[in-house]
Amino acid sequence: MTNTNSRESQYSIDSLFLDRWSPRAFTNETMPEADLLTMLEAAHWAPSSSNHQPWRFVYALRGSQHWDRFLDLLIEFNQGWAKTAAALLFVVSRTHTGELGSAEQKPNYTHSFDAGTAWGFLSLQARLSGYYAHGMGGIHLDRIPEALDIPEGYRVEAGVAIGKIGDKNQLPEKLREREFPSHRKPLSDVAFNGTFIAK
Repeated sequence: MTNTNSRESQYSIDSLFLDRWSPRAFTNETMPEADLLTMLEAAHWAPSSSNHQPWRFVYALRGSQHWDRFLDLLIEFNQGWAKTAAALLFVVSRTHTGELGSAEQKPNYTHSFDAGTAWGFLSLQARLSGYYAHGMGGIHLDRIPEALDIPEGYRVEAGVAIGKIGDKNQLPEKLREREFPSHRKPLSDVAFNGTFIAK
């Protein structure tokens, strides 16, 4: 059993897994590009089916010429809090293997699974680097491919806001009430020995 960050695991795990969470209050600070590239380097070493490495990351740093365009690709609710982050990025996965446009292309069944693993590695490295990463499904999926020149054969998976944790009082009241590390269902609700149980 591990206790940290107002969380408790049923089995003993490294505290990093409990210390990682997804805040919405960031400090409005900028981030050196090298810090973000360190997180992306960690993500790049995620396990991958047949080593296809289907993950791709497109990013913008606060203060860069791309920042406003990236922020505009989030739904309005997420723009409201993500505007104080130091970096925004989109996780993209390649849906096929083989040369783009060639007859050798084959569907890659695990492209989203692998990209999700890479995002997990990124979020853990962010925490190790003194930052927090908040993944988002609330993005303009219909606009992102054109806005970021993402061609056919790639799937936009999610958005991510990264930054140093800030004062929760900057958030609207309803979000302030949710600004704490969330708990998880019991392990027995998600892991089953021998037979799947729908819960």
